[in-house]
Amino acid sequence: MKPSRLTRRQFVAATSLGSLAAAASQAGPAYGNLGQGAGKLAVLGGKPVRTKRFSGWPIWDKENDEEQVVAVLRSGVWSRSRIVAEFEAKYAELLGAKRCLATTNGTMALVTALSALGIGVGDEVLVGPYTFIASVSTIFQVGALPIMVDTDPETFLVNPDRMEAKITPNTKAILPVHIYGLPANMDKINAIAKKHNLLVVEDACQAWLAEWRGKKCGTLGNLGCFSFQNSKHLTCGEGGAVVGDDEAVMNRAFSYHDFGRPYNEPKPSAPGIVRLGTKCRMTEFQAAILLAQMKRLEEQSNRRWENARYLTEKIREIPGIVVHKLYDGVTRAAYHLYPFRYHAEKFGGVPRAKFLAALRSEGVPCSGGYSPLNRQPFFENTLNSQNFQRMYSREQLDRCREQNQCPDNDALCTQAIGLPQNVLLGTKEDMDDIARAILKIYENRAELA
Repeated sequence: MKPSRLTRRQFVAATSLGSLAAAASQAGPAYGNLGQGAGKLAVLGGKPVRTKRFSGWPIWDKENDEEQVVAVLRSGVWSRSRIVAEFEAKYAELLGAKRCLATTNGTMALVTALSALGIGVGDEVLVGPYTFIASVSTIFQVGALPIMVDTDPETFLVNPDRMEAKITPNTKAILPVHIYGLPANMDKINAIAKKHNLLVVEDACQAWLAEWRGKKCGTLGNLGCFSFQNSKHLTCGEGGAVVGDDEAVMNRAFSYHDFGRPYNEPKPSAPGIVRLGTKCRMTEFQAAILLAQMKRLEEQSNRRWENARYLTEKIREIPGIVVHKLYDGVTRAAYHLYPFRYHAEKFGGVPRAKFLAALRSEGVPCSGGYSPLNRQPFFENTLNSQNFQRMYSREQLDRCREQNQCPDNDALCTQAIGLPQNVLLGTKEDMDDIARAILKIYENRAELA
């Protein structure tokens, strides 16, 4: 028999933590013993649900990891060489891609990918607005215009059903972002791209080992981009990568990241600089750290995936807490953050900022997620810049402004809550603490209003 769960109506009827615990014990293990530990909120001077710190980040093995870095130091070869090439080969194999190109960071991975695919002045790129700034700023950096497609608040991801209305003769590509490591709906996105002959550049900068129908994110479009920044699951402090299967495109990517030099040409016979490029080569130090980190990635990814699903079941029926949805095609999410939506009206009107402060005081780290990128000053300032005024007509820039209204995303940005990835490396008991803390705030909501 499947364990029964409290319905929302049953939960609301259990108005005290004591009666909730009793109701849960009768109905099954949906809430377990989360009623324990009630009392005055920590933010108001009470005892917090937990005082034990969650796992720190990044994690490294002192003996083995440090030795790999020291070995690079002693070698005297610090710029791109054998260790970087070894990482590229192993990361491509891990993802099931033919090629990998390591870069200085995820932002330059995106710039390199867009450049390698010939995206530039006169082009428009469809992108979701709920993301880190680099997903949009890199489109501007190659001279193209980002056209934002509104977010599906239930998934925190770009809404593919809103894409076709944004397509024009100038649309060159779609840049789907697997934000927080939650895979976007790649079936619909690739179908739209195929129908309209568009390129697909996956922003998988938060989606290491996330899967769509058993295939790794970053390998589902023309190119995929990754970040290895300090907070990321696979980290070397700063770093990035482009992966792809098209040899000619990957050769252009390599050339772009190495001053425009041709890929794999012997130095004496090299034809010289063959294209406009930049310098964003990864160092041997970065690659050495990544090779060490890769040994832990699979186990850590599985633990986050399991704990995220467990936590979802623990909090899904708490009034005012709306858990995120995963598309049916998701076979694994990476969970760079664990997101949910907060409805203040169910918490007696307690503002999100007060909820966040209360949750942190109970010992649970959290944040309010992203703010609307289309409303950030950089967006209008870029459109008004001398370069973009020269490259585009007033009509084109005005249309870009009009197309970048995203009301669903605006609403999401006022409701979103995110828990950092390291909390998901804990135990089931740690997940219970998180659920217990949220529940405690709900039960004491009147004290915060």
